[in-house]
Amino acid sequence: MAIPELIPVSKAEDATNGSWDAVVVVSSRFALRDFPALSDLCRELAGIDARIYDGVSLHRAEGAPGGRVVLAPTGPIDRDHDDVRRFGDAARGGIARARDAGARQPLVVVEPDDASIEFARTFEVALLEILGGLWQPLEAREARGEEATEPVQKIGIWTSGDAARIARVRALEVGRRLSRDLGGTEPERMAPPRFAQFCRAAFEGTAVEVRVEDDPSRLEESYPLLSAVARASLPVERHRPRVIRLEWQGEGPIERTIFLAGKAVCYDTGGADLKAGGHMAGMSRDKGGGASVAGFVKTVSELAPKGLRVVAEIGAVRNSVGAEAFVSDEIIASHSGVRVRIGNTDAEGRLVLADLLSHLREEAVSAPGPELFSLATLTGHSGRAVGPYSVAIDNGPARDRGTADRLGRVGDLWGDPFEVSRLRREDFDFVRPRSVADDVLSSNNLPSTGTARGHQFPMAFLCIASGLDRHGRRGAPPLPFTHIDLGGSYAEGGDWQHGRPTAAPVVALAATLIEG
Repeated sequence: MAIPELIPVSKAEDATNGSWDAVVVVSSRFALRDFPALSDLCRELAGIDARIYDGVSLHRAEGAPGGRVVLAPTGPIDRDHDDVRRFGDAARGGIARARDAGARQPLVVVEPDDASIEFARTFEVALLEILGGLWQPLEAREARGEEATEPVQKIGIWTSGDAARIARVRALEVGRRLSRDLGGTEPERMAPPRFAQFCRAAFEGTAVEVRVEDDPSRLEESYPLLSAVARASLPVERHRPRVIRLEWQGEGPIERTIFLAGKAVCYDTGGADLKAGGHMAGMSRDKGGGASVAGFVKTVSELAPKGLRVVAEIGAVRNSVGAEAFVSDEIIASHSGVRVRIGNTDAEGRLVLADLLSHLREEAVSAPGPELFSLATLTGHSGRAVGPYSVAIDNGPARDRGTADRLGRVGDLWGDPFEVSRLRREDFDFVRPRSVADDVLSSNNLPSTGTARGHQFPMAFLCIASGLDRHGRRGAPPLPFTHIDLGGSYAEGGDWQHGRPTAAPVVALAATLIEG
């Protein structure tokens, strides 16, 4: 089953005509000025039980849709640390309670807070979390049937008539759903060849052109670092690497071009520097960056902005261990011609990204209005440093444009928040060559979590190994590049084995780069 059908409802008679089997009310105060009958009911319930503001509750109510009301209070929203995610959390809890009570066609009423700009996207954030909360893993849907796992078929949305906002939410959720399906699946279901197949199917019938490179010899020639990561996987056909290229072009003269590189390490054993002590569990989620790149392109194809071209390359590989595995101390020339000394084979994602970025860099030089991005669950350090937030790091030209800061501001409004980090001279010094035999060091031999600036210095490596360091402020031409680390944000609760994939940062990217 696809995303539930979203039906705008703007008249009280349409809300109570028997089409809906429950009503879910998301609010901080349950005033509901636009729905007087429901407001009276909420006041009555508050008179019976003052604790309705303490958490999600289900009530029997004659005259209400389906005879039942789910109240989903946000809790306080006026403190300095409160943000729009209060509405998202309440909405997710409310729809789950309605579903578990047997509702299959609930009506949702979101009472937005218009007091401050921080809550300007309350309506959209609440709907996104309702839809995201109803998503269930692809393996469950395939094994048990979609109707059994995702039984809610239709959702009424109480609205003032702005159906365009609902359509926008649906477009965003289409992309997030693709990201979750790709990123949240176990390693055999979404091994590199099947990752590529799933992308082909997802974009069938759209204006997105999909091309897949699967020939090992051509990959070794054009993506040498990526191929080194995948070397030990080649003897197993179902684990062999793929590079998936997605292209979309809007109507009219192209004024802006967005280039994205996505890390899709479908399983990361650590390679020769094997993950030990239970740290391998959850490493099927190391493809979250590539998954969200695909999700972003899917949302772009739904929104179809004019004057924009999007080009994405996703490196889908398995970092296996075995006799053919690449090892630390090897020196490998990247696609850009930079000689990379391997410091740790568990720092494989940056190798994949460097080759992808080098290809995109060559195109960006002559493209109108280019911006480059890399997305990856790259380091554990990012999660240790900032917790459950995506991290954005700009090069010089992107910093001049304020790209990371814009992602931070817009992400806050849309409930898809960022922290902003800085690229500094120490990061370049950290990866400097130690001999004339090589040009850059991929990493040290400690986990990123035990390394100072463990999520910042990989950005310096990406700039050098991809050739983007030649396109800084004084480059010919300068190319804005922003690296996004999802190491703390892609799995809910930091639980990489069992946590739901968040699909970060599909919403923030789309809202920043498409919505403005």
